[in-house]
Amino acid sequence: MDLTGVSAIVTGGASGLGAATARKLAAGGASVLIVDRSSGGEGLADELEGAFFQADVTSETEVTAAVAAAAEMGPLRVLVNCAGIGAAARTIGRDGEPHVLADFENVLAVNLVGTFNCIRLAASAMAKTDPYDEHGARGAIVNTASVAAFDGQIGQAAYSASKGGIVGMTLPVARDLSSVGVRVNTIAPGIIDTPLLAGLPEPARISLAEQVLFPKRLGRPEDFADLAHLLITHDYMNGETIRMDGGIRMAAR
Repeated sequence: MDLTGVSAIVTGGASGLGAATARKLAAGGASVLIVDRSSGGEGLADELEGAFFQADVTSETEVTAAVAAAAEMGPLRVLVNCAGIGAAARTIGRDGEPHVLADFENVLAVNLVGTFNCIRLAASAMAKTDPYDEHGARGAIVNTASVAAFDGQIGQAAYSASKGGIVGMTLPVARDLSSVGVRVNTIAPGIIDTPLLAGLPEPARISLAEQVLFPKRLGRPEDFADLAHLLITHDYMNGETIRMDGGIRMAAR
C-alpha cells in the first residue's frame, strides 16, 4: 500500500507507541488523525500536519465521530490500535480479598472491547472507499497485544486476558474483513521503553533489559512503528500476530 494521500487513525497516538507510529506514517505520506482519551496530542498533530481528536475508544459515538473526521482528510486506509491501559492485581490478594471485578472489567473494556470498537467502525468506513489495486484492497489494520498474552505474569490476569483476546480475534476478524479487502495483523510487544517505564530507577531498567535474549536492551517505540509500517504496507501480511520482544520469555514475576 502506498500511504501517499491516505488518512490513518492511530489510537493512543499522543505518546509512546502511538506517537512513534503516527510519526512513521506521516513520514510515509499519510494524513494522520491522532486519537487519544486525554488531551495532549495537539502539538504532535500540528508537527505532523495532521489532526487530533479526543475520544474514548470504548465510546461508539466518539469513535464514529473520529472515523468521520479521518475520512475528511483523505480515503481512510489505515487504523493502528495503540490505546490501552494496565492494572496489576492478583486474583486473590495477600490480604485474602478477591480481585476487584470492576477493575478487571475496565481493563477488558479499554483494551479488548475498545480495540474491536475501533476496528468495526473504521473497517466500515474503509469498505466504502474505492479499491486501490486490482485485488480489491482497501486498507490495513494493526492491533497492539503484548507478550503478556502468552507469558502473563503474577498480577496480570486482567491485562493478559485483554491482550489474549486481541490475539484471539485477529484471525477471525481478518477473515471477516477479507470480503472488503481489509487486512488485519497484531503486534505483541515485549518490554518497550515508553513513558510508563521512564520513572523506574536505572538499575531496574538495566535488569529488565538483561532479561531480553538479544539484543539486550529495552525495545524502542520506533521498533514498534517500523513493524507497524511494514504490516500496513506489505500487502501479503494478513491474519498474523507477531511477537516483537527480542526473544524474551517472561518469568512468573
